[in-house]
Amino acid sequence: MLCSLTIALQLPECTATRRSLPVLSPRLSPGWTLTVLLGSSGWCLDSVCCCRLPPPGPQLSGDKLRVGTMNRLGSVQRKMPCVFVTEVKAEPSAKREHQPFKVLATETLSEKALDADVYNAVATEKVDGTCCYVTNYKGQPYLWARLDRKPNKQADKRFKKFLHSKENAKEFHWNTEEDFKPVPECWIPAKEIEKQNGKPVPDENGHIPGWVPVEKNSKQYCWHSSVVSYEFGIALVLRHHPDDPGVLEISAVPLSELLEQTLELIGTNINGNPYGLGSKKYPLHFLTPHGAFQVRNLPTLKHNDLLSWFEGCREGQIEGIVWHCGDGCLIKVHRHHLGLCWPLPDTYMNSKPVIINMNLDKYDCAFDHQSLFNKFSKIDKQKFDRLKDITLDI
Repeated sequence: MLCSLTIALQLPECTATRRSLPVLSPRLSPGWTLTVLLGSSGWCLDSVCCCRLPPPGPQLSGDKLRVGTMNRLGSVQRKMPCVFVTEVKAEPSAKREHQPFKVLATETLSEKALDADVYNAVATEKVDGTCCYVTNYKGQPYLWARLDRKPNKQADKRFKKFLHSKENAKEFHWNTEEDFKPVPECWIPAKEIEKQNGKPVPDENGHIPGWVPVEKNSKQYCWHSSVVSYEFGIALVLRHHPDDPGVLEISAVPLSELLEQTLELIGTNINGNPYGLGSKKYPLHFLTPHGAFQVRNLPTLKHNDLLSWFEGCREGQIEGIVWHCGDGCLIKVHRHHLGLCWPLPDTYMNSKPVIINMNLDKYDCAFDHQSLFNKFSKIDKQKFDRLKDITLDI
C-alpha cells in the first residue's frame, strides 16, 4: 500500500536534502516512514512518499512491501511505455493526422508496468505540451528544448523496410555516424537512454531523444524563451498553490530549484493549445513540472475501470495518466490508448481557480515591459476562476 502526502517545511537558505522521518500523525500507525525531498530557498513544497517498512527478519514470499525511493517526481528522459499491452489496428489515428493506424490498449497489464510495481506508484496527470529540461549550460541553469536526432532519408527507408519484415526494431543495425541528420554542437542526448560502446542507441521509432539549450530571444524556440529570464535566473511556473492544493498558482521560480527536472511547456502556441490559454494577440505560456498534479481517487488498474473513470469523472477530463514508480520508471496511459478523444472542450485543469504570485520587487532591475514576467507582475495577487480567464491585455 502506498499513501501519498504533501508537506511544506521551512528550511534555511541553500538547504537541499532528503530525509526519512517517523510518522507522528495519529491517523497513521507506527512503523510508517515519510520520505521527504526538501528544496532550497525557504518554503519548499514537494511530493512525499509514505511507505510502510517491512518488519525485521526474513520476508514472506508474496507478502513483500517495497519502499519507494523517489528523489523527485518526474524526469522524462525517454519514451514512456503504456501501462497495458498495446495492439495496432488498421484504422485512421485520432491522435496524429495522416496516420493510417491506431495504437490501442488491451486489457493486459504490461510486464514493464508490473516489474516497476505500478500498483504502488504515484499517479499524476499527463499534461499536454512539449517536453523541456533544466540543466546547466554556460555556467548557469538553462532551459533546454526537446530535439530528437532523426535518421536521414536513406536510413529511414532502410529502417521502415526492415520493420515490415521483422517484428523487433532492436535488431536493426544503425550507423550512428552516418545514418542521422546533423544536430547543433550543443545538442546532448537524453539521460537514461540505452548506449552501446558509449554511443546512444535509437529507440523503437529510430529516434535518439535529446536536448538543445534555449537561447535568449531564440526565434525557433521563442515560446520556450518567453517563460525564462536568464538575467534573473527564474522561470514562469504553474503548479498547485502551496497552502491550498485545490488552487493553482503561477509564480516566478528560481531555475536553480528546477535543476535536473523535466517540465512541460504549455500555452497558446503549443500543441494546438488544448487548455485554451491566452490569445493570438496576447499569447500566454508557462512551465509545469512533470508530476506536479497528482491524481486522486483513481480507480483500480483495470481497462474498463479506467475507461469509465476517463469518461464519467470530472478528474478524468485529462490527457492521460503517468505513474511514477519507486524505481524511477515512468508508465503512462493516454486517452487515445482507450479509444477516447483528446483534446476536450472542458479540461479538468480549467476547473480550478488560479492565483498569480509574481512579486518581483526583490529584483533590482526592471523587466522588459513586453515580457510575461512584467505582465504578470501587473496582475500580481489577482485570482481567476480558471486558467482560461487570464488575460494579459494590460
